Amino acid sequence: MKPITELVLASHNAGKLKELQAMLGSHIKVRAVSEFSSIEPEETGLSFIENAILKARHAAQVSGLPALADDSGLAVDALGGAPGIYSARYADGQGDAANNAKLLDVLKAVPDSERGAQFVCALALVRHAADPLPILCEGLWHGRILHEARGAQGFGYDPLFWVAERNCSSAELPAAEKNQLSHRARAMALLKQRLGLADA
Repeated sequence: MKPITELVLASHNAGKLKELQAMLGSHIKVRAVSEFSSIEPEETGLSFIENAILKARHAAQVSGLPALADDSGLAVDALGGAPGIYSARYADGQGDAANNAKLLDVLKAVPDSERGAQFVCALALVRHAADPLPILCEGLWHGRILHEARGAQGFGYDPLFWVAERNCSSAELPAAEKNQLSHRARAMALLKQRLGLADA
């Protein structure tokens, strides 16, 4: 199996492209799917893994390159794993602030002891659109949901996610530190091991 030197990231998010390129280093050149198509596939899967595979296959198809897709979100124990795969559109697509406000509202009567949560990241890498054996890696980052937002770094649910080992919210962590601890960093470390990259 020949090594991958270039791949397309199944995301139109420039921040995610920059983050994943930094994690992969100089081993692999990462290109954005927007170079090849502006169409985003419908995320019809019922799990992070299914949606990551859907996105990776689409990106490989439109680019002709190996493709990497990331599907991630927040799973709250007291809500049976919600918002889960619907994390980005939890408040009907109204954005991060609305998502955070809705989460605080539904958890307002839930005590600290029951506010456990984890950020989840599923990575899927396909060598071509019909790859029968995608490489799948997951990363979990355990924490709990605060009663109010804290911090101005990061995005999404970061201001509500308490990181006990650092005694702060995810949004209070410097970007470099978050990139070592996060669910995405954990999934990417596994992927680098699977790909046999030198500094994995």
